[in-house]
Amino acid sequence: MANRCNGAQENCGIPSKRARISDPPVTVVLGTQWGDEGKGKVVDMISHKADIVCRCQGGNNAGHTVVVGKKEYAFHILPSGIVNPDCVAVIGNGCVIHVKQLFDEIEQNKAKGLCVDPTRLLISNRAHIVFDIHQNADGLQESGRGKNHIGTTKRGIGPAYSSKATRNGLRVCDLIGDFEIFSEKYQTLVKYFQERYSDLEVNVTADLKELADLRDKIRPFVADTVLYLHKAIKDGKKILVEGAQSNILDIDFGLYPYVTSSNCSVGGVCTGLGIPPHEIGEVYGVVKAYLTRVGSGGFPTELNNDLGNQLVDRGHEYGVTTGRRRRVGWLDIVMLRYSSMINGFTAIAITKLDILDVFEEIKIGVAYKIDGQRIEDSFPATDEELKKAEVEYITLPGWKTNTENVRCFKELPEEAQNYVLKIQELMGVQVKWIGVGKARDSIIDFN
Repeated sequence: MANRCNGAQENCGIPSKRARISDPPVTVVLGTQWGDEGKGKVVDMISHKADIVCRCQGGNNAGHTVVVGKKEYAFHILPSGIVNPDCVAVIGNGCVIHVKQLFDEIEQNKAKGLCVDPTRLLISNRAHIVFDIHQNADGLQESGRGKNHIGTTKRGIGPAYSSKATRNGLRVCDLIGDFEIFSEKYQTLVKYFQERYSDLEVNVTADLKELADLRDKIRPFVADTVLYLHKAIKDGKKILVEGAQSNILDIDFGLYPYVTSSNCSVGGVCTGLGIPPHEIGEVYGVVKAYLTRVGSGGFPTELNNDLGNQLVDRGHEYGVTTGRRRRVGWLDIVMLRYSSMINGFTAIAITKLDILDVFEEIKIGVAYKIDGQRIEDSFPATDEELKKAEVEYITLPGWKTNTENVRCFKELPEEAQNYVLKIQELMGVQVKWIGVGKARDSIIDFN
């Protein structure tokens, strides 16, 4: 009789999975709040350890800023890790792309000296395309919501993902394929939208002429990125994934309907790039030292006073993509615990600590009370619930000292150290980095 495997000691010569994934090749950087936490800065900081940097979801509704010396790069759909000249950037299948605006962004950054060519940027053939009709429909939908507007960027992201789900969307592979078939599908898509929006005007002939030119422009960048990433993993390459938007904007886990149209939590890495879960190792959460958001909806720790205005001014809290003034408030630990529960953060980066340098005291929201129930780590599912939340705060003394030039944790004022350590304690996640300025080197490595 043939020998049978009888436990962990015998595996019939099959390599142990545990041994194979002891050092998973994929590192992920995600937002923990309502976005705008400084993910681009963290990605840029650690991209030197990566061979490939990827976007897995969203479109050019994102806004990542990277400051290198006197140059300030603004990215919307391009992965911000492309600033590292040794990295190949990948826009994955889970993204949606407005092709003309992608090339506008490429040209803007090339004018600042950034190299963006087909050796440095790969675009998934499976990524869906955002058309002007999606952007026009986005604006019509938002204006039609009246006082219940969501606050979208009007970049057509939601309608493009709707087309994807409705299965009448068009992908990059369609654009570079048989153009006659693409044209027929595009006209069908236009008809679909015009039946729903009578005011939607579309010049199909002009659109197709522009798209015919763009197909030749995008073709050299297009690849089967799923296969590319799997081969890279097999070859021992290191992959860095940068999330766009953030956990509380996730289509499933965020404050619905005030959310984006994709999964910006860790699950989006797998669906948006075709990477198996066991290949994911470190998952870093980025936490702004206070809280901001754009758009409508509840905001329990919001500061509608002079302190809030001071945070906006000191933090330059205006959207990279839209220029909108952000709403601001104290740090919300309930939100952060919830984000950590979903994403399994292995460590966090705290950004913009220096913005708090001038405050006499600083508050942290540690719990909600909703309808008499105390909540510490489960974020409300509805905006109606969130608006009822009464916040329980703890108050810490401020440090009233400029921290912008500090590069060692022990050199921070004691009160600033205590603030960082309190966040670590309340979240139950190790702090790895602390940001104290816009520049690339304005980071304290806290290990």
